[in-house]
Amino acid sequence: MVDFAIDLKNVTKKYDGFMLNNVSFTLPRGCIMGLIGANGAGKSTIIKLMLGIIKKDSGDIKLLGCDSDKLSNEVKERIGVVFDESFFPENMKLREIERVLANIYKNWDETVFARYISEFGLPQNVAIKDFSRGMKMKLSIACALSHNAELLVLDEATSGLDPIVRNEILDIFLDFIQDENNSVLISSHITSDLEKVCDYVTFIDNGKIIMSDEKDLILEKYAVVKCSQDEIDKLPCEKTIGIRKNKFGAEALTETKAVPADFIAEPADLEKIMLFTAKKENRK
Repeated sequence: MVDFAIDLKNVTKKYDGFMLNNVSFTLPRGCIMGLIGANGAGKSTIIKLMLGIIKKDSGDIKLLGCDSDKLSNEVKERIGVVFDESFFPENMKLREIERVLANIYKNWDETVFARYISEFGLPQNVAIKDFSRGMKMKLSIACALSHNAELLVLDEATSGLDPIVRNEILDIFLDFIQDENNSVLISSHITSDLEKVCDYVTFIDNGKIIMSDEKDLILEKYAVVKCSQDEIDKLPCEKTIGIRKNKFGAEALTETKAVPADFIAEPADLEKIMLFTAKKENRK
């Protein structure tokens, strides 16, 4: 049994004005990882490199234990992919899409597809062009789950969806990993969604991995302190990640264990951690 569904080591990709710099992280099997970061941070670049859509300059990428540059058709069938937009022909209906996919995937399971179509309430006799964005995403996810995939890779698949639809989709992912062989990588800027379902979080900023660890350990490690601007100087520099000042006082993200006893701190969520880390402010 392969320990990691995804294993990136020292992956680099250079563009004019942007560089994915020495990226490394692993996703254990049976887990969900959230890949977070601002728009343009490098999330989609990582996913495109993993899937072979673009070529890396250096480093190693393994999916399901296999070199991503040499994936066999058998391994590719075990990977389900959902992007932020539907790529199905707009004039097609569900049965036409199913016939096409059944000819592409040897492991296509029409029973599983029918179950998801019913569960998602997708209409059989309506062209894709008349689907809402939420319906298109549900269709893409149903397709990704209907060829016995072991790894789901989703690039901003829940962005632009209403909270009810997002919750439905997140529940599907949780069900998917009940088979401890299955894993999910979700790229998203909606950190509240990821807090609900992720076991691991990888945070990328400006092409560099800032942190990659178990979600609970990350949340336990940091706290948000609210105080006056003068009191900020009492916080240890080496343990303070970021500071934001305003006319009412200041907020700081710091390591929980470094908060002075006389300060009031509250737990940091993923959004706070991302904002403070990406937009550091000096004390001066």
